[in-house]
Amino acid sequence: MAEFIKLYNENPNPREIQKVVSCLQNGGLIIYPTDTVYGLGCDVTNNRALEKIARIKGVKVEKANFSFICKDLSNLSDYVKQIDNSTFKLLKRTLPGPYTFILPGSNNLPTVFKKKKTVGIRVPDNMICTTIVEELGNPIVSTSIYDEDEVIEYTTDPELILEKWDHLVDIVIDGGYGDNVPSTVIDLTGSEPELVREGKGVIDII
Repeated sequence: MAEFIKLYNENPNPREIQKVVSCLQNGGLIIYPTDTVYGLGCDVTNNRALEKIARIKGVKVEKANFSFICKDLSNLSDYVKQIDNSTFKLLKRTLPGPYTFILPGSNNLPTVFKKKKTVGIRVPDNMICTTIVEELGNPIVSTSIYDEDEVIEYTTDPELILEKWDHLVDIVIDGGYGDNVPSTVIDLTGSEPELVREGKGVIDII
């Protein structure tokens, strides 16, 4: 049975945040709000938790296209190869915000992702998830629970999410009604930015 924790975006309760962080450090899975749809996540350094998420999504972990949720751009160099000035300016201009940027992965990626050449980076404009990441001290590996084959209502209502995911995760965070439009995905690994998926983030930035 998942624990249901209420948090407020403007002022997330530190004690509850600590409970979520402890859960992640112990290999737990959480569902949490972002500035787009609710996400399913775990600690990037916990291979067992990564395997669990991959199993839930029905993919092999080394082939999974998970995003890394970061608190800001400060630990980007831990996971991303050196990027040029114009790429950095684009990231600085748009983040935090509803974008996932695909960037060239560095040699520091967690062991299970070593064969991957790219990594998706997210810095959501949401205090709940960025505070969790800050307290955890490293990114959350994340995948959205948005599913185009489902009635999309469940992605917006935390109580419906709890009903659906109760036996699959350890904590469901109620951060209020979510959005049902995912992030805009932009690939920055080529010579020009390439739109992979149009979502909530405006695309005139590229």
